[in-house]
Amino acid sequence: MDYDVVLVGGGIMTATLGMLLRKVAPDWSILVLERLDGLGLESSSAWNNAGTGHAGLCEFNYTPLDGAGSIDVGSAVTVGEQFHVSKHFWAKLVADGLLGEPEDFIRTVPHFGFAHGAAGVEHLRLRYEALRHHPLFEGMTMTQDRDLMSEWLPLMFDDRSPEDDVALCRSGGGTDVDYGVLTRRLCSALEGDGAEIRTGQEVRSLSRSRNGWDLQVRDLEGDRTYGVHGSFVFLGAGGATLPLLQRAGVDEVSHYGGFPISGQFLRTDAAHLVSQHRAKVYGHAEPGAPAISVPHLDTRIVDGREYLMFGPFAAFSPRFLKRGALLDLPRSVTARNWTTYAGAGIHNQEMVRYLIGQLAMTDKMRTRSLRRFVPTADSADWQLSTAGQRVQVVKRVGGRGTIAGFGTEIVTPRKGRMAALLGASPGASASASIMADVLARSFPDRMSGWSDALQELIPDFGVTSSERAVRMATAVSANDGVLKLSGTVAQRKYD
Repeated sequence: MDYDVVLVGGGIMTATLGMLLRKVAPDWSILVLERLDGLGLESSSAWNNAGTGHAGLCEFNYTPLDGAGSIDVGSAVTVGEQFHVSKHFWAKLVADGLLGEPEDFIRTVPHFGFAHGAAGVEHLRLRYEALRHHPLFEGMTMTQDRDLMSEWLPLMFDDRSPEDDVALCRSGGGTDVDYGVLTRRLCSALEGDGAEIRTGQEVRSLSRSRNGWDLQVRDLEGDRTYGVHGSFVFLGAGGATLPLLQRAGVDEVSHYGGFPISGQFLRTDAAHLVSQHRAKVYGHAEPGAPAISVPHLDTRIVDGREYLMFGPFAAFSPRFLKRGALLDLPRSVTARNWTTYAGAGIHNQEMVRYLIGQLAMTDKMRTRSLRRFVPTADSADWQLSTAGQRVQVVKRVGGRGTIAGFGTEIVTPRKGRMAALLGASPGASASASIMADVLARSFPDRMSGWSDALQELIPDFGVTSSERAVRMATAVSANDGVLKLSGTVAQRKYD
């Protein structure tokens, strides 16, 4: 069976790339293969991620401080631009009648930065001053007024000690996103436009052919193996991507490894708690803790029901997928990458210590962390749940093995037309930008012919960052109107 495009994995990234390809190359045949019996069930599932529209509004880890006390907001601006590109993409598809009602997958939920202690408050102040005049961050409000903080977030501040040194920064344009629903809507639209989507299909291996790639696929329900040929292949299979690249003998990842990290959250649907908190509130990492440990207390809306989630607490499993195998990690160690793994362990001791500390946490310790946000928290109201599995890229940087950041990484082999996605956050929020980059890197010879179609879906594609921010800001209200979001207008009225 021959296809112009074979997309492996049934998550938000694959669905996004599929829609982009369908718009720019409507005559191409597209096949989507997903191992599970449904779409958007791994990292894109509502309970397997934080459900945040990551726009850099309040997350401290996107605005690190340097040793001299100055702040770098470059990552926050980049993530903000990427999320607005995704919103534009979704708004265009909603306007075209392809995604149904937008409130089924995206809703306005204000985002807050929460600082405690003198150092934390100063970090928040520097962040606020550096971003508040940027076109994509206008309308931010910072306060240490206890009455106003109680009005905004009663669950966190009504019973807080007046001795606490705290501050808040509010952004009314934040969102809660159900990426599982969005993935399924995108795939439904893709299938309705002629693409073939098969679930319960596990790609076992792939190999280069003269004009593309040959894949061996296992039909898990029919218990048979068959072959598929794709002129272009995209691997967006989460933790399964690295093993597939290794089996294919892709030289570019010969020294790569993967470090699996699982997350746990405390969750509640208690009405007396949920009714007092409609927000996503991000704190900052404790001294000595890695940036990924930033705690947050989030409103989540799943299947029309509201919850609160607090976390994350790191956990560990050798699986590369939540529904993966216990041997995933040991099988990924090869004669060519074992020194990369060893170097990563030596040079990421802070991460190792943090993980060990997290694994040793008791229920009382987790409740104590929650009380930093909710002073009156009762452990009986909260249940511990395990979120999705993430695999961080482990590779050689500067000649030594290290965990190479916590973003996403695109791999495009020199031989054979293929793209693969490794890594994690902010992934889903930046899906449209990342997949547009996949197109540019995989089909450089076709981009000039695709530019008009891409301009409709990806605003200002190819425009410089400084120009893009201003031009994007003018489109925010229009996109929010299509997506039925009230954040931008409500934020300005409130302030």
